[in-house]
Amino acid sequence: MLCLRGATALTPSHPIPDSAVLIEGERVVALGALTEVPCPDQAEIVEADGLLLAPGFIDLQLNGAFGHDFTTEPAAIWAAAARLPQYGVTAFLPTIITAPNDAYRRAQAALHAGPPPGFSGALPLGLHLEGPFLNPEKRGAHNPAYLRQPDVESIADWSPENGVQLVTLAPELPGALAVIRALCERGVTVSVGHSLAGYEEMRAGLDAGLRYATHLFNAMRPLDHRSPGLLGALLTETRLVAGLIADGVHVHPSVVDVAWRCKGATGLTLVTDGMAALGMPPGRYHLGEALATVDDTSARLSDGRLAGSILSLDRAVRNLIAFTGCSVADALRTVSETPACLLGLTDRGRLAPGYRADLVLLTNDLRVAATFVGGVCVYAAT
Repeated sequence: MLCLRGATALTPSHPIPDSAVLIEGERVVALGALTEVPCPDQAEIVEADGLLLAPGFIDLQLNGAFGHDFTTEPAAIWAAAARLPQYGVTAFLPTIITAPNDAYRRAQAALHAGPPPGFSGALPLGLHLEGPFLNPEKRGAHNPAYLRQPDVESIADWSPENGVQLVTLAPELPGALAVIRALCERGVTVSVGHSLAGYEEMRAGLDAGLRYATHLFNAMRPLDHRSPGLLGALLTETRLVAGLIADGVHVHPSVVDVAWRCKGATGLTLVTDGMAALGMPPGRYHLGEALATVDDTSARLSDGRLAGSILSLDRAVRNLIAFTGCSVADALRTVSETPACLLGLTDRGRLAPGYRADLVLLTNDLRVAATFVGGVCVYAAT
C-alpha cells in the first residue's frame, strides 16, 4: 500500500490541494483531502508537497527513442519503455511505419514475448501500424517500395489480441473502406493519415468507422475554403479525435492554436511522433530504413522532409500551453483521458478511485518529478 501526500491532485472534476491518494496494488483506492483520507500505518508514504499529481501520459505515436527504431529493431521496444517514464509516459503505442510484412510480424512477436525479467517502465498498449496503406503522394518519410493497396486478406491477424491497437491508412484508396470496417469489427482503432482524401471521401471513412487522425496537418492537403477536403472534416467533425505534434516545427504555433480552438481537450491528443533520436544528442538516426540527420530541433531526410520528431511528451504539454494559453488541466487531458477514451480504455487516463495508479508528479512548471506505473515508482528526478 502506498500513500501520496500533499500534492495538488488533478481529478476529473476539480483540483484537490493538499491531497492524499491511497494506492493498493495497481489501483487508486481512495482520494481526497489530507483530512479526509488517512494513510494506514502500514502504507509507504511519499511526501509530495508543492507538486501536481496527474494521470500518467499516453503517447499514441512513438516510432522509437534512445537510439532504438521500433520498425527495424522491435525487440528494443522494452528497452525504450524502461526510460520513457522520465517524460511522464506510463503507456504508449510503439509505432511501426511502412515496411515489409515481416516487420509487422516481428513487432507483434516482440509484444507477445513480453518484457525481460525485472522490467520496470512504461507499458506498451499494442502497436500503432502507420502504413502500409498510405497514399504514395503523401508518403512523407515512408518507403514507397513497401506501400500497398488495402485488402482485407492481408490484415487477417491485425487485432488487439494479436497486438495491433491502432492502424493509420488513407481512406480514399481502393479497398480502404472494407479494411476500415473489418478492423473496427475487431476493436482496432482506425486513423486517417498520409492521405489526399476529399471531404466526401472522409465522410465515407467516418461512416465506415474512422475515429482518429494521425499528425493533424502533416502529410495532408492544405485546407481550401471551397474544397475543405480532409482537414475541413477533421477540424469540424466531433466524431474524430486528432493527434497533433506540438513541437513548433511540424505545425506552426499559431496553427496549433487554430486546432485547439476547433477541437479542444476532448478532440486532440498530443503525440510525439518521436524517432530513435528522442533522448539522444544530435547526429544521424534511423526511422525505419531511412537515415535522418538530427539537430537540436528536428529530424530530416537528405531532401529536407521531416522524419518523425525529437519531441518528448512532457515538452509537448508545455508547448501546448505556451502556444494556446489553455489551462494545465486541459493540456494534461490531451495526454491522458482523451487518448485513453479513444482506445476504449476504461481504467486509465484519470486520477480517480478504481483507476490504475499510472501517475505523474509534476513541478509547477510541469517538469516531471516522479512517475508511477501500477503504483510502483519507475522514475524519480534526482
